[in-house]
Amino acid sequence: MIRFFTIALLLSFFITKAQTISDGKVPNKFKFLEIKSHYGAFLKSDNLLGNSGVLDNGYGGITAKLGWQPTNPQGWASRYGYPSYGIGAYVGFLNDAQVFGVPNAIYGFINFPISNSDRTNVFSIEPSLGITYSLNPFDSQENPLNESIGAQAAVYFNLDLGFAYKFSRELDILYGIDVSHFSNGSTFLPNNGLNLYGLNIGLRYHYNSEQRKQSQDVFAGDPLPARFNRPAKSPRDSTSENALSLYLAGGFSQRDEDQGTNTLYGTGSLVLDYEHRFNEMHGINGGFDLFWDNRLRNLETSERLLSGVHIGYDFMFYKLTVKFQIGTYLSDDRGKGGFFMRPALRYDFNKRIFAQVGLKTLNGGAADYIEYGVGIKPFKW
Repeated sequence: MIRFFTIALLLSFFITKAQTISDGKVPNKFKFLEIKSHYGAFLKSDNLLGNSGVLDNGYGGITAKLGWQPTNPQGWASRYGYPSYGIGAYVGFLNDAQVFGVPNAIYGFINFPISNSDRTNVFSIEPSLGITYSLNPFDSQENPLNESIGAQAAVYFNLDLGFAYKFSRELDILYGIDVSHFSNGSTFLPNNGLNLYGLNIGLRYHYNSEQRKQSQDVFAGDPLPARFNRPAKSPRDSTSENALSLYLAGGFSQRDEDQGTNTLYGTGSLVLDYEHRFNEMHGINGGFDLFWDNRLRNLETSERLLSGVHIGYDFMFYKLTVKFQIGTYLSDDRGKGGFFMRPALRYDFNKRIFAQVGLKTLNGGAADYIEYGVGIKPFKW
């Protein structure tokens, strides 16, 4: 149930109706198809898997994407350099399928162009987020080497720093570097995660979906433009805003002694935040946390509660907010370490109600549990 909820939520973040703009005669609906091959190596850790030699030969992979290019000069995308977005699929070829399985993923992505549109070679930053499945999880008897993944499904994250060379009217040659991460957020243990880094190369084909409505004869008529000629970005809304938000989340996780089993324990977070938005792109926040961890079953009920404080940064675009928070405990940390982090993705349904998926960590970057939650903003000024 958690997997399907997460898939639906993540895809709803990224699959939106492509906006159009008229040139006075015909509308343009710009889309693209893309395929890439990936090659690279693993970041190794000093454990049984890292010392086994399984990670020595690196990895390969293929991604395929369908993307939309918004063009509305009054829309949100105009103020961020007209990023494109879409959905994609990934197939990985790790060097030992008996240990890891054959990971597949579906994900949403957004591509932020950095270079000016008049450049032949355009640099962009592209984050992707989705679900990986078909993994071969840890099993103390049949798969003891896989200390990285404890479940058949995991979160897929990729960050691509790449270039698109405009080879022709429709075609781009793509190349770049990227990093990928597989993790289930300690829902199932072990969960050291897999970290991959390497090179990629591919092709992107641009097309105008309105073309087939203009003429069915491929040898007649003037073709519509195949790609969007990005204008300069529009000024962003610089209106500042303050708000109080209340966020309630739940999740599931395991204890170390339960790894390799289906035994899960409930976790929860209640967060009260003060949020200040400098403009429609940047903001800061700070507040109080109350955590519940039923994995601490050896303690009294009241001792399973932990309290904390945090500060954070918000990056906002469209109805999405990418959040990063760092905090510390006011109560005894129960062995969780001196501080915690919370990277998260928020989707605003309207000005008051939002949904959020985040990762609460232990001391450093190790996962504690995934938070699935909803929140409200009762006060804004």
